[in-house]
Amino acid sequence: MEERIRTFLEKESGITVKKMFGGLCFMHRGNMLCGIVKKKNLMVRVGPEQYETALKMQYAREMDFTGRPLRGMIYVEPEGFKTEAALTKWIEMGLKFTRSLPKK
Repeated sequence: MEERIRTFLEKESGITVKKMFGGLCFMHRGNMLCGIVKKKNLMVRVGPEQYETALKMQYAREMDFTGRPLRGMIYVEPEGFKTEAALTKWIEMGLKFTRSLPKK
């Protein structure tokens, strides 16, 4: 999965990768974008405006890393990003949000 995300994001400027949440986190202009958690789940920062819509999508659920849901952040089960089109959909949702944020 890491290579698939890296390949997709190679055309996007301002991408860095950090170890976080027991996995990898892809940052966009210093803001958390998406990541790999427990080597199998995709974490995506969709932001507050897209949050409810994202949760209604198949294979998505609240990100509850701290025991409480983090509004604007979701987990996607592996079945939800098997295809390139599905992975692209999730990353684009994340980019839509991070593009609206100021650079850190």
